Amino acid sequence: MRGMSAAFSTPYLVSACCWMALEVALALRDLVRWRARHSSDRGTRGIVALSLGGSIFVGVMLRRWLPALDTPVRAAFAGAGLVVFWAGLAVRAWAVVALGGSFRTFVQADVGQAVVTHGPYRWVRHPSYTGLLLIALGIGLGAGNWLSLLVCAAVPALGLLPRIAVEESELARVLGEEYRGYQRRTRRLVPGLW
Repeated sequence: MRGMSAAFSTPYLVSACCWMALEVALALRDLVRWRARHSSDRGTRGIVALSLGGSIFVGVMLRRWLPALDTPVRAAFAGAGLVVFWAGLAVRAWAVVALGGSFRTFVQADVGQAVVTHGPYRWVRHPSYTGLLLIALGIGLGAGNWLSLLVCAAVPALGLLPRIAVEESELARVLGEEYRGYQRRTRRLVPGLW
């Protein structure tokens, strides 16, 4: 990515390609299974995509636009960013595997669907979104600019808030008290905090 040190641009590009391959595979799986037909996402999928993509683009460009806000020791920030990025990708993939056939890129729940409480769902209700936030945070760290880091940390989180509200409303409506009990026992995105 332009704006990052040359030593870390190739690892970030490879990482981004791996992430995009996962996202494309998930979207294609939904289309093949026709799971998107009865989505209840109320446009929140677009909000998440825009907030995530926009914050990453702006975060990377801020490095060029405001070099006065560069972080010290950019190589260390870039290395830390890659670690956070891959941790996020691992968490997202783990969440997909844990939910199995119930994972969708659209908001949709089936009557009789089990509330999954194993894997990363032991600690948070939306680990796939936690993974997305870590991916964006990793890119913000890698950009090597304080404002980039702030944008990549805050904007995707704000974009996920309406999505989480819609998703939790649908899950509580369809899955009932079992999901509401799960909500009371677990945090949304950050274990033990929120």
